[in-house]
Amino acid sequence: MKRLALAISLLLLADGAHAQKLERINPDGLFKNPNYTQVVKAGKLLFIAGQVGVAADGKIVGPGMKEQMEQVLTNLETALKSQGADLSHIAKMTTYVTSMAEFRAPDLLAYRTQRFRGLPPASTLVEVVHLADPAYKVEIEVIAVLP
Repeated sequence: MKRLALAISLLLLADGAHAQKLERINPDGLFKNPNYTQVVKAGKLLFIAGQVGVAADGKIVGPGMKEQMEQVLTNLETALKSQGADLSHIAKMTTYVTSMAEFRAPDLLAYRTQRFRGLPPASTLVEVVHLADPAYKVEIEVIAVLP
């Protein structure tokens, strides 16, 4: 975690010697939560909050991990497109899952490969006991670099 914080700090410093202005964005098409911002833009970097299998209306999709993964990636695309980017601009992805076995199912792996067009970002995968809501099966947060 300390290394990630250091790497982010160095990237921010490399983007300019002056202090970066943070722009907080809640794109249309994503569920609005008053407790956090969906996207924070710092220079050419986008920090996208952990996305879960929740549609814009606040309803959880699923119950399976594949359905939730589809919604998570759709949510990430919505966040990225709001700033002129797409999945190919993701530099770092952290994925939290409640079942490694479910995540490693061949159809889910094939789906992820297809969505990332065979060019996945640097990635960390963590299995957890549960996420913020017991119905959530997957959560992905990303750092992207704008074109």
